[in-house]
Amino acid sequence: MSILSDRWIREQAQTNGMIEPFVDGQKREGCISYGLSSYGYDARVADEFKIFTNVDSAVVDPKNFDGKSLVDRQTDVCIIPPNSFALARTVEYFRVPKDVLVICLGKSTYARCGIIVNVTPLEPGWEGHVTLEFSNTTPLPAKIYANEGACQFLFLQGNEPCETSYADRAGKYMGQRGVTLPKL
Repeated sequence: MSILSDRWIREQAQTNGMIEPFVDGQKREGCISYGLSSYGYDARVADEFKIFTNVDSAVVDPKNFDGKSLVDRQTDVCIIPPNSFALARTVEYFRVPKDVLVICLGKSTYARCGIIVNVTPLEPGWEGHVTLEFSNTTPLPAKIYANEGACQFLFLQGNEPCETSYADRAGKYMGQRGVTLPKL
């Protein structure tokens, strides 16, 4: 595998719609940076959030997820309670080529504040809005800023195409739009 450069990412985004909307270059003035970087793409978090709450004494069960454990918020600034968790999504819609695996890492600005961004790999052939998981590991409320950088995606190209892509096996999160909850 090899990591792909800004030139490759730009070409795929502009020619094949790999990232829409695509920001060519880093935008950083007065905000948490986003857009094309040297060897990756810093995606933005949209203004749609689902914040965990325990008002109804729900149990989080990945095999039988109950949406009542979340409250929906559409806002420019999401406040995550201490030691809590929120789901969001990227502004960008991704279309991953069949010979590429995409790995996501959190932005250092959030990490240095105790806010962890977790995203599972984007598999070859997958497309959709990326659901972002924000963990507030601090004993204080934490802010997440909509329409600003949240995480960086790194694009790795395989030495040969995979035998079966995410699209080929009709993965359950294919084509997701908006914040997508767990499915079995």
